[in-house]
Amino acid sequence: MPRSNGVSTAPNVLDSANYDPLEHLNAIFSDPFTLSSVSSISGALRSYQDELDEEIAELVVAQSDSDAQSVKQIKDARADLAELFRKIENVRERATQTEQSIAEMTADIKRLDQTKRNLTLSMTALKRLQMLTTAFEQLKGLSKARQYRECGQLLQAVIQLMAHFKSYRSIDQIAILSRNVADLQRELLEQVCEDFEIIFAKGEVAQHRSTLAESCLVMDALGDNARSRLITWYCNTQLREYRQVFRGNDEAGSLDNISRRYSWFKRMLKTYDEEHAAIFPSFWRVNEFLANAFCEGTRDDFRGILTRSMRRTDGQALDVNLLLSCLQETLDFEQSLERRFANDARMSTDTLSSRDEKPNIFGKAISEAFEPYLSLWVESQAKQLANMIPKYRQQQLRLPDEEFSPQSVIASSSELFHFYRVTLQQCAKLSTGIRLVELSKTFAKYLDEYAEQVLLHFLRDRPGVQIPPLEDVVLVMNTADYCHSTCAQLEGKIKGRVDEELKGKVDLQSQEDAFMGVASAAVRALVRRVEIDCEPSWREMKNTPWSKLDSVGDQSSYVAELLKHIKGQSGEILELITKQQYTRAFCDNLVEHFASAYIANIARCGPISEVGAEQMLLDSYVLKKGFEELPTLNAEPGTAVPSGYIKHVNQSMTKIDPLLKTLQVRSSPPEGLVQAYLIHIGDKSDTNFKKILDLKGVRRQDQPHLVELFQAHRASQETLLQNSPLLTPLQIHSSHIGPSKSSLGHGSTPSLQGRFDPSTLGSAIMSAARDGVDRLGTQTLTSSNIPSGTESPLQLSEATTATTTNLNDNLRSIGKFFRRDMGSFGGRFGGNKGSEDSGR
Repeated sequence: MPRSNGVSTAPNVLDSANYDPLEHLNAIFSDPFTLSSVSSISGALRSYQDELDEEIAELVVAQSDSDAQSVKQIKDARADLAELFRKIENVRERATQTEQSIAEMTADIKRLDQTKRNLTLSMTALKRLQMLTTAFEQLKGLSKARQYRECGQLLQAVIQLMAHFKSYRSIDQIAILSRNVADLQRELLEQVCEDFEIIFAKGEVAQHRSTLAESCLVMDALGDNARSRLITWYCNTQLREYRQVFRGNDEAGSLDNISRRYSWFKRMLKTYDEEHAAIFPSFWRVNEFLANAFCEGTRDDFRGILTRSMRRTDGQALDVNLLLSCLQETLDFEQSLERRFANDARMSTDTLSSRDEKPNIFGKAISEAFEPYLSLWVESQAKQLANMIPKYRQQQLRLPDEEFSPQSVIASSSELFHFYRVTLQQCAKLSTGIRLVELSKTFAKYLDEYAEQVLLHFLRDRPGVQIPPLEDVVLVMNTADYCHSTCAQLEGKIKGRVDEELKGKVDLQSQEDAFMGVASAAVRALVRRVEIDCEPSWREMKNTPWSKLDSVGDQSSYVAELLKHIKGQSGEILELITKQQYTRAFCDNLVEHFASAYIANIARCGPISEVGAEQMLLDSYVLKKGFEELPTLNAEPGTAVPSGYIKHVNQSMTKIDPLLKTLQVRSSPPEGLVQAYLIHIGDKSDTNFKKILDLKGVRRQDQPHLVELFQAHRASQETLLQNSPLLTPLQIHSSHIGPSKSSLGHGSTPSLQGRFDPSTLGSAIMSAARDGVDRLGTQTLTSSNIPSGTESPLQLSEATTATTTNLNDNLRSIGKFFRRDMGSFGGRFGGNKGSEDSGR
């Protein structure tokens, strides 16, 4: 379109999908001066409209022509398809006609082919019938002449030919012939059995050996039933004398003469090999059937003898030694049969893979009769173990002239597990069923007794001995570790031998835990040695006037002496500990014990001024740095301390901070002390708050006001504990109020009671196991008294701290917790991982 006053009216503007006529008009006539071009713009629009009309008309005409052409093309296509279908139908009709023509042409050929096949089958049947008739007549003659070799070959041919006429038995002649063949087979069977009976009865086997051997060919041709009948008769004949001699209730049939039974059968097998083996075909394995028959009869005899022995009313019990002797002879006999008939050496019951190999042919063929009575054998082993435990308890840990080695274990532990190994091998040969499970329970019982009555016995107090010697404690610890690891191996060996369905009943886990508990008690005894040496330092701390200090120094005098004793004793102990796991366990327990002891001594040092509390806090930091050096006391210079141990030291010593930081705050203004208590201690207990006031030396008449203020402030705190685990077990008596006394729990700290009483060590060790209390002659903070995050490998679990009276159960509980937490420094306690892994 033309332009008007510089405004384009091009068609593309009119063709826009979003065309707005008002907007377009406003653009064209943007001012009054453009109105003069109205007529020209109107003409241009009409001209553009006419052009569009013409273009539309042309397109309509073109589309009409295109539709007509498409309709024509569709009609042509339909006509072509109809013609194609007609041609296809014509082809199908011609193919049918051709097929009919070919069938008519070949019908005669098919008839001739069928006739040929029928003629061939008839000729074959007639020939076979002729062969069968001829072979039958010949077989009758050979049977009467007892020519068994020819009979055997001909009988096989007759049986094979007769099989072709099964479908013709409706014919009378064929049915008669079939009955005659069957009668001849029965006659041959009876004739051969009769020959065997007569020749064996007359003892003329050697003279007629070839005849009997040839007759076996006939029995083989007669089939499995005939062969089985002959073998059964032979076995019964050969074992008749054995049954007459040994089956009665006289002396010959008793267990005392069991060797005579086996000797008799070995002679029988020798007779078979020399005289009868040539009669029977080797693939019949007659000697194996004979051995099986002997084993079955002997097993039934033994069952009856053992049953009668258990029912005796004269008071005489079955002799266990005789039972074991008979069982061992039986196993040896079965093994000899296995070697003879399996073409293999008997698989050892001491190998785990033997159960996956070829099963034994004669395994438990006779010894099965003894299995229900093996409980007597298990009881005899239990009696032996019951006698061994007191003997081990009375033995010295090591001979006076024996040199001590840090890797040594108590000799009795090696003897015990050697006895277990030998007994297990014997039982696995006797039974892999319920008796082996019973034996495993016996093992478990006396492992518990060894842990309690032997190992813990050497940690108890003894007359004339203040505390167990250091070397003895290390021996007990090494032995407990050895027993712990060997228990796991023993359980694996038993499970490798016991029947698959009984594996779940074998469990020595509780015994492993019991030995872990003994190892824990040994480590605690080592810590106790260090504690005794540090008593003078704790007394010096108690005697320090903490309420009168006017300034904070570098460290208190008792700290250096305390660290000197700790490092001196620890260095001597660590020299004798060879495993990194035990080194870490000792250091962890020592740190935790002294952290708890430090809190107990703080409670005995009241009143404590703010300066005194600050000095104590500084002293605790010095102790913490000293504790961090314990694992490397005997190491080469520059040896890094495991980061996991550093973390444990920080956690153990940090639990002291809330108490001392609270004591650092002055009681005036009182709001500051109350707020400090709520922040650091964080509980709602009035009793615990009064303990802080007593430690600070606040007079009793001034305390009610502070308690009321505390009650007012705690009301607005919703996250406070009911009772602080740090303060709840403490019992505070300030020196200005009464006698100085503090304790943890219900008893005082032994290290703070003055001179150590050596007679209490052993009973304290046993109390730790019996009562589940985390102590060894020393009251320490239990897990309930320690803030979260301070758990140690030597802390007791909540289950262990529960009230109980069973020593073994508590030892297991200690061991479970001890082993679980030992994973933080190198896998299960007593493992072989290096120091680097232990510190991770």
